[in-house]
Amino acid sequence: MSAAIRALDARSAGSSYRTVAEALFGKKRIPDRAWKTHDLRNRTVRLVKGGLTLVRGGYRKLLRPGRRNE
Repeated sequence: MSAAIRALDARSAGSSYRTVAEALFGKKRIPDRAWKTHDLRNRTVRLVKGGLTLVRGGYRKLLRPGRRNE
């Protein structure tokens, strides 16, 4: 959850997905080529989307106990 918030914060500040991934996973793990299809790029995009969900109220699901019918 904290990685999603960090990713969203960096992306909102204007950082590219590559820059966000370098900050989260380390520059050594980011390839020079084939970035568009690399797993860490996809993971970074998912983290940003997850951060958006949390900011838009998704964090409330973490605070409420689950219902039996859900």
